[in-house]
Amino acid sequence: MEKIKTFTLPKLPYEYDALVPYISEEQLKLHHVKHHQTYVNGANTAFEKIDKARQDNVDIDAKALLKDLSFNIGGHLLHSIFWENMAPPNKGGGGDPSGSIADVLNKEFGSYDRFKKEFTAAAKTVEGSGWAVLAMHPCIGRPLIMQIEKHNVNVYPTFNILMVLDVWEHAYYVDHKNDRPKFIDAFWNVLNWDRVNKNLDLVK
Repeated sequence: MEKIKTFTLPKLPYEYDALVPYISEEQLKLHHVKHHQTYVNGANTAFEKIDKARQDNVDIDAKALLKDLSFNIGGHLLHSIFWENMAPPNKGGGGDPSGSIADVLNKEFGSYDRFKKEFTAAAKTVEGSGWAVLAMHPCIGRPLIMQIEKHNVNVYPTFNILMVLDVWEHAYYVDHKNDRPKFIDAFWNVLNWDRVNKNLDLVK
């Protein structure tokens, strides 16, 4: 019998202290091993419930279970992108964009500063907990900013995600208490534009 695949917590592409002073070691470790792991576990548990219901030939609460699955899969995948689109300041994190993404942002927003202003505003004003996201789809060939509430609300279906910023309070509560704007300011210093460019290359 083929072994059933499950989600697993990805290893960070840097050490827990690599983003200091912009994200502390304690904050990053808690975010990764506690909060991200929770979404991995939640998604796998939902799959187990679905599989057991099918095995036992019993009904499932489709509305509740599929909503739970969407929430946890969204949390897992968005966090996985988040870790990859950051880098230590001495290894490419921060600074102004270059390459194709710089051209795309200048064409759409007029300048990097205008994009940064709009993305920051989106991140600050996400209602409740959620994400600010830059995404793109070849159907229109232009980048759009998403405000994703929770992990799965207000998503533009099939758009390729170029970069994400987690603005759940668990992303910054150790370093900044409930001061979301301070965390957003810190994020720009560790944003990995090389990774954003690689994600842009996947838009086809």
